Amino acid sequence: MVVDRIFSGIQPTGTPHLGNYLGAIQNWVNLQEECSSVLYSIMDMHSFTMPKEPAVLRQNILDTTAAILACGIDPKKCILFRQSLVPEHAELAWILGCLTNVPRLLRLPQWKMKRASQNNEGTVGLLTYPVLQAADILLYKSTRVPVGEDQVLHLELAQDTAQHFNKKYGEFFPVPKAILSTTKKIKSLRDPAVKMSKSDPQKLATVNIADSPDEIVLKFRKAVTDFTSEVTYDPVGRPGVSNLVSIHAAVTGLSIKEVLHQAAGLDTARYKTVVAESVIKKFAPIRDEIRKLQEDKSHLIKVLEDGAEKAKQLAAPIYQEVRRLVGFQ
Repeated sequence: MVVDRIFSGIQPTGTPHLGNYLGAIQNWVNLQEECSSVLYSIMDMHSFTMPKEPAVLRQNILDTTAAILACGIDPKKCILFRQSLVPEHAELAWILGCLTNVPRLLRLPQWKMKRASQNNEGTVGLLTYPVLQAADILLYKSTRVPVGEDQVLHLELAQDTAQHFNKKYGEFFPVPKAILSTTKKIKSLRDPAVKMSKSDPQKLATVNIADSPDEIVLKFRKAVTDFTSEVTYDPVGRPGVSNLVSIHAAVTGLSIKEVLHQAAGLDTARYKTVVAESVIKKFAPIRDEIRKLQEDKSHLIKVLEDGAEKAKQLAAPIYQEVRRLVGFQ
């Protein structure tokens, strides 16, 4: 019998930003209420494709954990764990990597984009991390995976890998389906042509969920719009203002139409303040909870270790069967 199981992960880049929250974490909180088997992973192995100083990585792992707990992820309702504490992820990735052809990986847009950021050299880890993503998902026989638009091709690789394995060794892995976020992709406040990113060199481009009210007001005040003062929603013709409308709708739970009705008569300068105030109101309790959780490192470490033990209990028998199927035992 196939168990309905959801898997997703987040890289430990410290405190998540507005786009992370609206595009993924908010959805995670809802999904843990809807499904009885849910795993969320802090993807420290994936983050190593762009290595950080060890002390920075350790702190980022704890800060990310504190943030997603503060956002409402409940370890009693899901399994929250650190990827590298479950070695079967890497072991299964090796097996799946041996079934994956290199040209397929070279065609993935993330390889081309991130390789450019590594002086066009690119590491083996950067090339093969989509295979590790496939292993993350398949290791638990996951059936559904929340993904953003930019991760759809990677999920397709996981789907194809499952089918290829099943064809070679017999039906074993369910083919995971995508759960696409209904939230519009949140764009950079300084360049609405690109998505909001933690790595954006322009500090005013990204709103972090732990930013102070003053920082949030400043970032929205400096947000790029255009020379038309009216607030409208036209993602192609007016991407900057439309990004503000999308953010406003997402943090308030209102529709685009309702937000535009509220904004009638406001110019974009005043509207930026309205959006900033809505974001501040949304994140004030989360920011306070993050601070409390960050003061108790031992609790954060225990949450991840306890989650890893539960994840291992699910992963071990599945991986042992993979070993038997491929002939390792």
